Amino acid sequence: MNPRPMLQSLVDADVRIRLKWGQTEYTGRLVSVDSYMNIQLSGAVEYIEGKNQGQLGQVLIRCNNVLWISANKGEGANGNGDAEMAG
Repeated sequence: MNPRPMLQSLVDADVRIRLKWGQTEYTGRLVSVDSYMNIQLSGAVEYIEGKNQGQLGQVLIRCNNVLWISANKGEGANGNGDAEMAG
């Protein structure tokens, strides 16, 4: 299953990204995704163990650090916060 169509459908939407390492998550608006699935967020906020660590602004997250990506509730969601994958 190819995740690129799902990621492309989330561009310009608010997303939540969980990293593989520790309990780190980022929320923000998905600006772009490249062919390697590196992710650019704007208005990013960092959360560690569920606690807000502050506003970061523009961030680039390397693809191999990402555990999962979810649409924030109400954005491109299929009812449970996840974007629907087609194909």
